[in-house]
Order: sequence, then structure tokens, then C-alpha cells
Amino acid sequence: MIKAHDLAFEYTKKFKEIRKDRQNSICLLGQPGCGKTHLLMAVSNNLIQRGVEVIYFPWVEGWTEISEDFKMMPERVRRLEHAQVLFLDDVYKGREEPTKTQREQFFAIVNYRYMEKLPMLISSERTISEMCQFDEAVGSRINEMCRDYKAIINRNMELNLRLK
Repeated sequence: MIKAHDLAFEYTKKFKEIRKDRQNSICLLGQPGCGKTHLLMAVSNNLIQRGVEVIYFPWVEGWTEISEDFKMMPERVRRLEHAQVLFLDDVYKGREEPTKTQREQFFAIVNYRYMEKLPMLISSERTISEMCQFDEAVGSRINEMCRDYKAIINRNMELNLRLK
């Protein structure tokens, strides 16, 4: 937890100088309730206060909304691709495996951002290895983009702040 906090703080401080680099993203991975979203929301708020656009995409709710109107999918995906910073919360949450549409569109989003060196803030209960099981190209791009700013919070029920 302390490492994740320190990493988020360091990322926020260095954002301006790393934002155009390949390793310009942060991911916090681990169990539910350990503060991943809370820390990345603090990073988001700090960036917004400095005039940086941050788009928040909660995995389950976001894909539900997109699937309700497939005609709007290209426009919504394009917005996620082009945001200055994209906050992807709870990546791969809600299902044992992502749907075909989720896999295809998520690859499009991550690949575009990878190619254009656009930063992402990512929280997930999945490890990079688990992400690679769904799509190695997505997992490897996320790993490379977050190489300098990645924290894995070990599974430990005592860390779940919501259960205390």
C-alpha cells in the first residue's frame, strides 16, 4: 500500500516530464478494496487541476453503456483513444473472460494509445500475466507503458479497507 501511494505521488510529480514518453502510464493491480481506485482518482484530480483532460472509464459500467447503443460505439471508442489521459478502472472486472467485442475494442484503444504515446491510469484485480491470457498484445503494451509505474498489491484480506 505504501509503495502504491509513493508510486502514485511520484507519477503525479513527474507527469509533465514523462507524458510524451513510452513509459508514461501507471497501473495499480491487486485485490478489491485496497485503494487502487482511490489513489488513481487522486492522480486524476491532480492532473485535472493542472488543466489536463482525464476521461474516466469504469470497465463494467462503460462497456454496458457502449453495448446499449452499438451505433455509438465508434464515437465512444474514438473518445477513449484520443483522451489526453485515460483512466481505466477495474479492467477485466465482472466476467470470467471479456467478450469478443470488449477484447477487440480494448485492443483498439490500448494500441492507439500505445502508438501515440498517450498516458493511461489503470486499476485492475488482474495481473499483467492474466491480462495476457485474454490478449497478449494488450497485456504486453500495458506492461511496457506502465513499466516505471506499476504496483502489485498482494492478496491479503487485511488490506481490504472496506472490510475493516
